[in-house]
Amino acid sequence: MTNATELVKLSAAEMAAKLKAKEVSSRELTEAHLAVIDKAEPTVDAFLKVASESALAEADAFDAKNAKGETEGLPELAGVPIAIKDMIVTKGIETTAASKILEGWIPPYDATVISKIKAAGMPILGKTNLDEFAQGSSTEHSAFKTTKNPWNAEHVPGGSGGGSASAVGAFEAPIALGTDTGGSIRQPGAFTGTVGVKPTYGGVSRFGAIAMASSLDQIGPVSRTVLDSALLHEVIGGHDKRDSTSIPREVPPVVAAAREGQKMDLTGMKIGLVKELSGDGFQADVEARFNEAVKLLEGMGAEVVEVSCPHFPAALGAYYIIMPSEVSSNLARYDGMRYGLRVMPPADVPQTAANMMAYTREAGFGDEVKRRIILGTYALSAGYYDAWYGSAQKVRTLVIEDFHNAFEKVDVLVSPTAPTTAFKFGEKTADPITMYLGDVTTIPANMGGVPAMSIPAGLGDDGMPVGFQFFAPQMQDEKMYKPAAALEAALENQWGGPIWNKLNTPWLAD
Repeated sequence: MTNATELVKLSAAEMAAKLKAKEVSSRELTEAHLAVIDKAEPTVDAFLKVASESALAEADAFDAKNAKGETEGLPELAGVPIAIKDMIVTKGIETTAASKILEGWIPPYDATVISKIKAAGMPILGKTNLDEFAQGSSTEHSAFKTTKNPWNAEHVPGGSGGGSASAVGAFEAPIALGTDTGGSIRQPGAFTGTVGVKPTYGGVSRFGAIAMASSLDQIGPVSRTVLDSALLHEVIGGHDKRDSTSIPREVPPVVAAAREGQKMDLTGMKIGLVKELSGDGFQADVEARFNEAVKLLEGMGAEVVEVSCPHFPAALGAYYIIMPSEVSSNLARYDGMRYGLRVMPPADVPQTAANMMAYTREAGFGDEVKRRIILGTYALSAGYYDAWYGSAQKVRTLVIEDFHNAFEKVDVLVSPTAPTTAFKFGEKTADPITMYLGDVTTIPANMGGVPAMSIPAGLGDDGMPVGFQFFAPQMQDEKMYKPAAALEAALENQWGGPIWNKLNTPWLAD
């Protein structure tokens, strides 16, 4: 049997191959990751809830089926353990969205993606930390704990999905699920050196994803390799009649595209550099790693041209009107009446429903959530709706047109995933606008509904990871998997192995 440290360092695809060959059991994989979680959590703090008992029971159930030959036809990742961002509803496991207002809530049903994961026999290791209700870019806004970056515990892991990214990065889980509203899978991917994918809007069911901004939210994979993300994308994708925004189409051939990309032949592919996503505000080392990666793409036969998307810079401002407006609407349901936290007014305050709601929301929501509710309520208020929300939606249309025009000229677009490497804790919490500006490169994909992916492109001058981002046309997610897998292979050839070889992991020491 492979020892536990060697097991957790395998890719999810390699784990799946060992399971199929019966060289390892799902229980052994699950136990190995639970052991890493036990050792790493004091440093990383990626998990809000570790579901050891249920994970082992799920692993045993898969092993029993596998022993009887009853796993034929299951997805390739069958039996491989997974972590879940605590924004996704899981039956029987506390789901909080990292908010006090949902503390203790045990859902009576599963999100569609969770049902698919369970049907594939994939043990759920637990629920990962996030910025409260996915509102933040650093995982500093969780009501319960602050997740650390496994590359350096003084630096943020990104957000809102810093928990899933850090868990995968620290080898606590081979793969994870996140949600991406304005970059919440991709930006943590860039900060932690993981692969983060936002599928086409509607390509993966959002049923059971706790709503932040419904027209922008998308569930997607977190992994350490492009192929692993493709394999997970294949498990969770597809039409769902319970989600009115779900696209009635089959999952694009993302796995085949990733495997084709590993051949490192991009002859005939045309790649567009987004002119507007560089320059002022971008760290020199981030741009240097980006330009080095572009040269590798050219070396594999791709034609690289500059493309202008003139309305992308305006997407940031429009997003920070549309998103808080939808937050204001979606979070109105947390009122203390039906489920979640309820705080009654003091005895000397009238015991009315309105006062109970006010005291509940004051106690249950954190500062960043309150800030966005106020912004959104203002933008939707009488007399301001057309000036703010209506105008922002017009900008969104222009961003969609930019993507349409660009994809008439090129197959995929590329940019740095984030303007900077991971910043230190506390650096930007006093200035929310500075924090928001970090999303300038990721937000256009959510505004346009297109798929996007971040992969590691090396390390910055501070030793922290840098991300490289691909955009593809709507419902053509496979187009970004091929060049991403090719670039990943070329970079690993250059580095002499995966970027994880450069990570110090004392929690993996025997």
